[in-house]
Amino acid sequence: MILPALATPVSRCLAGCLAVLFTASAAAFQPAPAIPAYQRHHSKNHENAQERKVPATLPATGTVQAAFTPGDDAAKLITDAIDAAQRQVLVQAFSFTHRKIADALIAASRRGVDVKVISDKDQIRRIPTSVISMIAMEGVSVFTDSDHDSAHNKVMVIDAGGPDATLITGSFNFTHAAQYKNAENVLLIKGNEALTDLYRKNWQRHYEHSRPYQ
Repeated sequence: MILPALATPVSRCLAGCLAVLFTASAAAFQPAPAIPAYQRHHSKNHENAQERKVPATLPATGTVQAAFTPGDDAAKLITDAIDAAQRQVLVQAFSFTHRKIADALIAASRRGVDVKVISDKDQIRRIPTSVISMIAMEGVSVFTDSDHDSAHNKVMVIDAGGPDATLITGSFNFTHAAQYKNAENVLLIKGNEALTDLYRKNWQRHYEHSRPYQ
């Protein structure tokens, strides 16, 4: 007579255990929840960070000129450097609307200087006053870099590999707004061959995945 009294609790216990077992087994076969894109991007960046190089440390040699807009004539500092180029001018541009800087590059190309420009593809389309098309039509070699969210470098590498090596960099886009409306800065560094060559190598890396402008 004891067995019937125990039957109900035992049955309930067995039923509960089986329910837990089946639930756990079913969960094991469920697909893993999708990882949000921003988390995947963060994880990928975190992994890649382990492979990133330590920034180079180079000697501080040569001379440096600094210009701050809108007060200083940064555009003239740039055009004078282009006018003094003897062999080569390599450009990375984000937005490019400044006609005098464009004219200086065209003039340099016409006198035999090797001039190459890498520009951000989206900015050419978005800005009606972009001078990239004009530069290309005048015979300057122009390429577009669309491998990044933004090809945001603003750099000119002039006569790298020699004593007259000149590097131009800073926040200054080659635009009228950068000269007359924005708070921007330009550094012009002469005579630091190692630093100029470092920027030349970076230019070359972007050139390798850029495409001729059409």
